[in-house]
Amino acid sequence: MNNLKKFLLFLGLIVLSSCFSISYGQQKDKKIEKSITSKESNAKTKLTTKKDTVVTKEIIEDDNNLDSIKIDLNLNFKFYKKNAHASYYAQKFHGKRTASGAKFDNTKYTAAHKKLPFGTKVRVTNESNGKSVIVEITDRGPFSKAREIDLSKKAFMDITSNKNSGMVIVKLEVLN
Repeated sequence: MNNLKKFLLFLGLIVLSSCFSISYGQQKDKKIEKSITSKESNAKTKLTTKKDTVVTKEIIEDDNNLDSIKIDLNLNFKFYKKNAHASYYAQKFHGKRTASGAKFDNTKYTAAHKKLPFGTKVRVTNESNGKSVIVEITDRGPFSKAREIDLSKKAFMDITSNKNSGMVIVKLEVLN
């Protein structure tokens, strides 16, 4: 999966080479360097981050139909809940309207939560393997007392170890 993310990042860089910006703060602690190389353009990009820093990639479309890649470093998350049960949306909800009014897309990083405001960014970490994703709250639910959050299928599959499971125990952290 990591190779897929690298490929998608460089595909975006190749297509959108005119608009690329990286913003980052000073790093004095232990640094992790990630080097990604594209065979097609021989382009090389280095991202240097702190060990606890999360790197997110967003492709944004502006008025001129140009895309740009935005990489945010040093995101501050506040602990919300530990030992929370997470599951994922069924495919039958793909394309339907959510409680926020947006169309649900099972291939995006979105989630449903009972209380958190729409638009809230939440880091969901699988407690058994340490994998995490950042999702945006776009819906209400889950409507079960046993579950705390419903993730899109893409987000759920990125953090689960067993692709056949329907639920994982996660830690929730909210972006400040």
